[in-house]
Amino acid sequence: MGLSWQQGPLSTTPVGHFLTPEPLPERLLFAERLRRRMRVKFNDTWIADSENVILLHEPGRYPVAYFRREDVDAQALVASEKITHHKDLGDTAWYAVRADGRTTERAAWEFTELPEHGAELQGRIAFAWRAMDAFYEEDERILGHAADPYHRIDIRSTSRTLEVRLGDTVIARSERPAVLFESGFAPRWYAPRADIDETRLRPVEGQTFCPYKGLCDYYDIGDVHRAAWSYRNAYREVDRIGDMVSFEPDEVEVSLDGERLRLEPGQNVIPHGVDRGLDVEETEAR
Repeated sequence: MGLSWQQGPLSTTPVGHFLTPEPLPERLLFAERLRRRMRVKFNDTWIADSENVILLHEPGRYPVAYFRREDVDAQALVASEKITHHKDLGDTAWYAVRADGRTTERAAWEFTELPEHGAELQGRIAFAWRAMDAFYEEDERILGHAADPYHRIDIRSTSRTLEVRLGDTVIARSERPAVLFESGFAPRWYAPRADIDETRLRPVEGQTFCPYKGLCDYYDIGDVHRAAWSYRNAYREVDRIGDMVSFEPDEVEVSLDGERLRLEPGQNVIPHGVDRGLDVEETEAR
């Protein structure tokens, strides 16, 4: 997301291209100092706390935070015999994580035979996001996955006419929608609830978490599953779309000024796993 996810410049399906005389390698990895304090909590215990985190951007993956060993509680790591191989960074040793009587297998890893170009990851530990209880930047919890510092969201109001149909039925029609531009994604158009026939929206179980927007609710429309979504309690940074509804143009007919919208190849949202089974109270305690 942002730099290496969806259609970002280092993703597998970038929306643009680098202007270079020679083709770039098929895979480009990018590592940088996070420049923020990051902490990891497991079983109500702080097991990592660092102001020197390296964030690794890898094509088709969310960013991953790597901690110096000296910033990790040594008693929290339990070596295992599990070894895997990373196509770019070599052999990977896996650890169980343990704290106060609780142990989770394959919850952390370390590259043990790094090539010269990956040397800055030497002696650093990464934690499996869903295996931990929580990750924090400073004193704010980060939900869903590690945040990408290159990820940006812009929201713009418009007087263009947004219309949503399912067959001959008008689901929504608005002359005051908002459009959300998000790094690596197609523009998403949001309608106020007053301009929507809410009798057509059927809430469904299952929510997702976005570290940039918050907790997302979904709706079926007719027989179409998850055809719409809403951030009913959007984070303050994006509260302009709070409780508005957006519609999936590949599932229902979404038109802007009479022209039907369609996602370009590579613009479908690619699920990459969800955070562990959080509940609403936990997200509100962010």
